[in-house]
Amino acid sequence: MRLRATNQPGQRDAVAPGDEEGEEPPEPLPHWPGRLVDLPAGQVYVRSAPAIAGAEPAIFIHGLGGSSTNWTDLMDLLSRPVEGHPAAPVLACAALDLPGFGSSPPASGGYSINAHAATVIQLIEEQGLGPVHLIGNSMGGAVSTRVAAWRPDLVRTLALVSPALPDLRPRPLPMRLALAALPAVGPAIMKGLRRLPAESRTDRALRDVYTDPRIVHPARRREEIAEVLRRDSLLYANQALLMTARSLVSEYFKVGRRSLWRDAAMIAAPALILHGSHDRLVNPVMAAKAARAFPTARVLVLAGVGHVAMMERPALVATEIRAFLDWVRESGGPAFAAQRLSNETVANRVQS
Repeated sequence: MRLRATNQPGQRDAVAPGDEEGEEPPEPLPHWPGRLVDLPAGQVYVRSAPAIAGAEPAIFIHGLGGSSTNWTDLMDLLSRPVEGHPAAPVLACAALDLPGFGSSPPASGGYSINAHAATVIQLIEEQGLGPVHLIGNSMGGAVSTRVAAWRPDLVRTLALVSPALPDLRPRPLPMRLALAALPAVGPAIMKGLRRLPAESRTDRALRDVYTDPRIVHPARRREEIAEVLRRDSLLYANQALLMTARSLVSEYFKVGRRSLWRDAAMIAAPALILHGSHDRLVNPVMAAKAARAFPTARVLVLAGVGHVAMMERPALVATEIRAFLDWVRESGGPAFAAQRLSNETVANRVQS
């Protein structure tokens, strides 16, 4: 089966609460250190986890309003050998802040999905990393899809977590995003939001992307609040967010060769696509369309999970990615795995 769903939500990956009532759980993992990397289009900030010898390179791309810190826990799991399983895949993990997001300076070449894809391509080329395992969430999934379609030579495998691919079904949160993308409306919405306390804005964002925001570690919530306040002080932050949102919304209305779904159909790399059953932003029913559109993909719906599975259930996501990479290796490598997945797609279409 190319499309499957988990039956039970299972145990959360979040750190267990303290033994005493009101006691905070142990401190979460610190975010990975990073540095500014010079690219032809400008500088981007890249965080890296320590890598063992022989680890294959992986690039992680955040979603709209996110940053490289969204990948901290997953990078930790995928960059470490698995105890008792010495042959398990281990990755050399690096996550970038797209221009204007996180700790990256504002963009010099615009904030379109195409511009963000070009930045990722430059990073892979300039650092001599390719081909890489490309992993993206939400809007980062859309960027990753375009990169994999444009430059198949740079992508070894693709893993998408709740990719923001075109879907015109009306849902409250995506409609809110579409409103914010309107030139006359977006700035007014952002101005109104900035009147709210940073704590309120943070909690609202967490409710949007987590199934149960109560699992967020208090220290991580404090970090998010501090980041909201920091970005309030950056003159370019709102522009980066609104212009990227506008480009993402415009992608939903593109048809034919310019469509992200057409890009998906062109992808040659083996792909793993994860959706959350309780995702309020990307409708999980899109998993079925992804299974039909991507010729070389396996698609999984994670039960009881929201929009940011890599933050909400990092151990589960790491397990699924490792299992997929194991399968790719056992199939003889990316090219043979992609052919097997393509054959499954054809068989499924014949049966239907």
